[in-house]
Amino acid sequence: MAITRYNPLRETDHPVMPRRFSSLLDDFFNDVVTSDTGRMFVPSLDITEDESHYHVRVALPGMKKDDIHVDLQDRRLTVSGERKEEQEDKDTRYHLTETRYGNFERSVMLPENIDQNKIDARFEDGILKLDIEKKEKQVNKQIKIK
Repeated sequence: MAITRYNPLRETDHPVMPRRFSSLLDDFFNDVVTSDTGRMFVPSLDITEDESHYHVRVALPGMKKDDIHVDLQDRRLTVSGERKEEQEDKDTRYHLTETRYGNFERSVMLPENIDQNKIDARFEDGILKLDIEKKEKQVNKQIKIK
């Protein structure tokens, strides 16, 4: 089962609307809607799978392990926390600031075949790595009638 983020303006869904224009609209509305200042921190999330596991990777550069919370409730995986802004000297003049700070929360629904008791979570080099084991496949069995 593939896990994909729903995007109503994908090129395949709207061949009349050019991809470039669609991307501009996405960027504009995401910046306007996500926060009152348009500076909300939204970590990147990657999900992959192999035969036995789902692998979730969340980019959280500059954060500490203790500032990150991971919850799993009814197959809904939620990663939340706060990326705190470093306080600089008042005399410092900024020429460019692209780093985003603040509270964040990312949630994704996982497939039904996960084993909620077998999740390995580790934080290495600014990347939260979650490896979620899949349940063993149930084999259908033919039953002979006597």
